[in-house]
Amino acid sequence: MSLKQTNEIDIVPITKSKIDSVDFDNIAFGNIFTDYMLICDFKDGSWKKPQIKPYEPFMIDPSAKVFHYGQAIFEGMKAYKDENDDVWLFRPDENFKRFNKSAVRMAMPEVPEAIFIDGLKTIIDLDRNWVKKGLGNTLYLRPFMIAIGSGVIAQPSTQYRFMIILSPAKSYYSGEVKVIIAEHYSRAANGGIGAAKAAGNYSAQFYPTKLANDKGYQQIIWTDDATHTKLEEAGTMNVFFRINDTLYTAPTSERILDGVTRKSLIELAEREGLDVQIRSVLVDELVNAAKDGSLKEIFGAGTAAVVSPISAFAYQDIEYALPKIENSFALQLKDKLTKIQYKLADDTFGWTVKI
Repeated sequence: MSLKQTNEIDIVPITKSKIDSVDFDNIAFGNIFTDYMLICDFKDGSWKKPQIKPYEPFMIDPSAKVFHYGQAIFEGMKAYKDENDDVWLFRPDENFKRFNKSAVRMAMPEVPEAIFIDGLKTIIDLDRNWVKKGLGNTLYLRPFMIAIGSGVIAQPSTQYRFMIILSPAKSYYSGEVKVIIAEHYSRAANGGIGAAKAAGNYSAQFYPTKLANDKGYQQIIWTDDATHTKLEEAGTMNVFFRINDTLYTAPTSERILDGVTRKSLIELAEREGLDVQIRSVLVDELVNAAKDGSLKEIFGAGTAAVVSPISAFAYQDIEYALPKIENSFALQLKDKLTKIQYKLADDTFGWTVKI
């Protein structure tokens, strides 16, 4: 695919790169940031000219709406470097569309393509040395928008700030992941903001996730808010279940995020001739499959983790271990997806965009 690029961005150059101070072999996810950041404000009913400048803190009014009413959204994306030192994006149009869907749901202004897409391409080009070659090495991209208008009256802001920051990254999760099925807490509810990448969705997960961590589990498989009988997402990821040789994943809804990795894995699985069923999976169905041996795999799917196999799940204080199998669907699909992202296999879908 091809995307337009304009030169309508002011660039303030750095005086000296900090890249030489970074140990790229030992970086924790999301803790190190590149030389540049993009910033663009919405004021008086329109977007102003974006600026790319050295990464630095900025001042904001203590009464800014983001602090008091949580108007904040974001996207998670990655850039990849191939063996020829070319840098690529993966399906940025999908993130752009989802970002603006989130903006509409949160009563925030939509960001023009010339700011979001061209801004991404320009800042990544400036920071391309931060994208390292090799499978597992990526540059994590965080476009986000916050309400910066002042005043504590409970109404939408009239001023907003769109930004892009970049962070070199390796794998998000390491080691085996065990999960606990939610019986009380919910990630989202019908009519709520579960389908938006709103900051509040993630902060609301922190406490129940801490309770799971205290029991020795890394994440939670969320269930529907009304009955807690339908399996929906795993932590911050979409989730897949393999029962016998059929792959199941819940349909997107007001409660379930339309994940870019999720839809890519579905298309890859269908291309490979796997049986993929998009429907709700019940907790009882999963437990029974674990008991009779037909449950083969559970794995999460998301931008940060890509594919994260789950080794066990717990429900009503009983833990069910997943079998260790060769040629798992999770690892097969992850291999095929990452090879497309790193340009090690033909992109027959037209998903990748060269910087």
